[in-house]
Amino acid sequence: MSDVERITVTLTSEMSRTVRDAVEEGEYASNSEIVREALRDWKHKKTLRERQLQDLRGDVREGLADVKAGKVRKFDPARIVKKGKKKLANRASSI
Repeated sequence: MSDVERITVTLTSEMSRTVRDAVEEGEYASNSEIVREALRDWKHKKTLRERQLQDLRGDVREGLADVKAGKVRKFDPARIVKKGKKKLANRASSI
């Protein structure tokens, strides 16, 4: 760690106890190590959420393009149920 900066973090009593316990039990070498891992996990989850949001936006664009191109049908729940039952029957017969 060539570029290190010290900051102060305020935690609830419960969170603070959790951090101290993890260090005392040997799961981590220091409080800082726990915070660094938590930040890495947070960054990873943030990246995944951003990617999922991009994928969702792509799906919406694709759906809107399908609507514009007339590639959609009127919603018919009976048709959907019938199609689902047919798929289940085909799956059951292939087992």
